[in-house]
Amino acid sequence: MKRIVLFLAVNILVVATISILISMLGIGSYMTSAGLQYGPLLAFCFLWGMVGSLISLLISKKMAKWMMGVQLITLEGPHKNLVDSVHRLARRAGLTEMPEVGIYQSETMNAFATGPSRNNSLVAVSSGLLVNMDPHEVEGVLAHEVAHIANGDMVTMALVQGVINAFVMFFSRIVAFAITQAMSSKDDRDSRPSPFMQMMLVFALDIIFGILASPIVAWFSRYREFRADRGGADLAGKEKMISALLALSRAYPQLEMVKEEANPNFKSMQISSKDGVMRILSTHPRLSERIARLQNVI
Repeated sequence: MKRIVLFLAVNILVVATISILISMLGIGSYMTSAGLQYGPLLAFCFLWGMVGSLISLLISKKMAKWMMGVQLITLEGPHKNLVDSVHRLARRAGLTEMPEVGIYQSETMNAFATGPSRNNSLVAVSSGLLVNMDPHEVEGVLAHEVAHIANGDMVTMALVQGVINAFVMFFSRIVAFAITQAMSSKDDRDSRPSPFMQMMLVFALDIIFGILASPIVAWFSRYREFRADRGGADLAGKEKMISALLALSRAYPQLEMVKEEANPNFKSMQISSKDGVMRILSTHPRLSERIARLQNVI
């Protein structure tokens, strides 16, 4: 229920914000009796794609805490060594504001970093990771996540996703308009297409073009993972970073047997990725590739 309420609240917030911006800028109408107006349409799609993505970024930390059940820990608690490690790595990375640190219950060996900026971030690790990794391996994972924060990966991913969303919306509406015009009779050719048909076509094309565009986002995500590995090696040491990845590679086959948690919206947070025909859609490179690249780093 919390997940559904959160999803609805986010969408209401996005729609309300975009509606206000469109009204203020006077770009709400991109379809007239003369046809599709490409300038207003592009502005509309850019606002929708970018503002929606940025709003999701702004609430990403709160969403992660809620959906993943992250429990924050402090320097005064039983996991003070974990907090101390994150803060030490963060200072080494040049962060002026220390990330919040949390633990969530999961049998999988996993960790993620999120937040709207370098100065407002969260590093969370699973209970399974703490149980199955030694301190040096854990430090390698933490260094990787701190490197994501230091690199500003959350912001850049939001911007990339926003641009992709804008183009997906732009082209889906152009194609939908062309289809409805082609299906109209000659007498109706100059009239506006059926709103219902237009809506259904746009909905279907948004999904199709979104799937076609997803490899671009996935490629950029894989690129930033290699970058975070290199950053983690600089912060904690190459051997600790490689040890962490080796620990994950040893544990990965048995993780296939662990029941998948019902959090598909957080799939992009997974440390590793599965091989197969869907590799092009994977947000993370193979562990073997990540280890090989680090081994070649001087």
